[in-house]
Amino acid sequence: MDEQNEFEQDFRDEFIEGAFFSESDMSDYILEAAYAVDSVQDITSLKFSENVAEEIGKYHFSTLHLAFDFYMKYSKSKGFSARKSKTFKNSSGEIYRQMFVCHRQGFRMEKYYTMEKRKKEPRLETRTGCEARMDVKFVPESGRWHIFYFSDEHNHDLLDTQFSAMLPAHRKMSEADIMQMMNMLKSGISTSQIFGLLASQAGGYEFVGYGPRDMYNEIARQRRQIPGDAARVLKKLEDMRLKDPQLYFKACNDSRGLLRNLFWSDGISQLDYRLFGDVIAFDATYKKNKYSCPLVIFSGVNHHNQTIIFAAALIADETTDTYIWLLRQLMFAMRGKTPTSIITDGAMAIRNAVRVVFPEVRHRLCAWHLIRNTTSNVGNPSFTSKFRKIMTGDYEIPVFKHKWVQLIEEFGIEDKPWVINDKPQFDGLSCIDFRGFYNLSPTFIQ
Repeated sequence: MDEQNEFEQDFRDEFIEGAFFSESDMSDYILEAAYAVDSVQDITSLKFSENVAEEIGKYHFSTLHLAFDFYMKYSKSKGFSARKSKTFKNSSGEIYRQMFVCHRQGFRMEKYYTMEKRKKEPRLETRTGCEARMDVKFVPESGRWHIFYFSDEHNHDLLDTQFSAMLPAHRKMSEADIMQMMNMLKSGISTSQIFGLLASQAGGYEFVGYGPRDMYNEIARQRRQIPGDAARVLKKLEDMRLKDPQLYFKACNDSRGLLRNLFWSDGISQLDYRLFGDVIAFDATYKKNKYSCPLVIFSGVNHHNQTIIFAAALIADETTDTYIWLLRQLMFAMRGKTPTSIITDGAMAIRNAVRVVFPEVRHRLCAWHLIRNTTSNVGNPSFTSKFRKIMTGDYEIPVFKHKWVQLIEEFGIEDKPWVINDKPQFDGLSCIDFRGFYNLSPTFIQ
């Protein structure tokens, strides 16, 4: 009891309002089955509209996790959200007391306002020092977690129920909704249609408790958690390496051990690269797999004017860091041989990665982006058609320059910034330079 009195006194000084429940109070509630919470279903069935502190104090839980779920459900019904706070452990390192507080409890630490070299302003302060909280403790006699202290005194406005569901702590999908969503996805129903169906079941969009973006995030998380496909593809690559010792592959996992990026290149592809790897192209526009992960293909052209594959990869995102990792894997697989020129689309992440890994390599846009730039800068279908003909024609560079000058004079666009100095600027790259580059590998523009 001395330990309990010390615990109570520790928090009476900080929290004036609220109700403490003594050991004898908790003993009286042990046999009340109506207040036993042993599963998530028990919490789902609870109605908190009329509960007062004394009524809340009667509940007891089989696990600490259920106790927190209970307070989360309560907070959602009252217009706020909860988070875990201070814990107390015994000599064995086991938690025997836990505090759950309002999400607006406390204040942001001063050091976050006085950080040096801050790149952006701090977020708006949302904490108000709210004193509402629920403490639970483990009672060995019952083997259950009981509510030890409860206060519902908030110093801020509470939200309507339909809005509290959109607080970050509450904005998540239930297991039932996740299972239903994944089953409907397998049937070919689109995500937007699934969201509409779930909203209809809930009685309206305001009662769903999450948005379409949360659904997309959950779909990606569910698919990344499926270990079977990742394990099978790695096993397949291991089996292939037994037949092809030159096969190189590299997997990159995240902090949770889930597969993020996968790069591979077989022996034949590496031999092709050594012979024809002066000019390479890579594209990350293929996203038709069920994980929505871009498939990156590194390709080139052989001496028969045929497209050949140097390497391939699956990536989780299209950031600069991911592309840097990808290009470095390519260099490792190809024993450090760098290309003379690289053709990509106009994505900023790719451009930045190429500058980091291949600072001396010529970086050029693909033909599709050149045509798109022509259309957006000139806007004349006739000009675009003639431009396409001279770009794809089999001309030497001097002939191409002459035809380009004739073309801009014919359409009177000499003063356009895009064609200043007799060179249309494609994101810093000249069409003339690009045409000369295409003389090396004409099939890239097919």
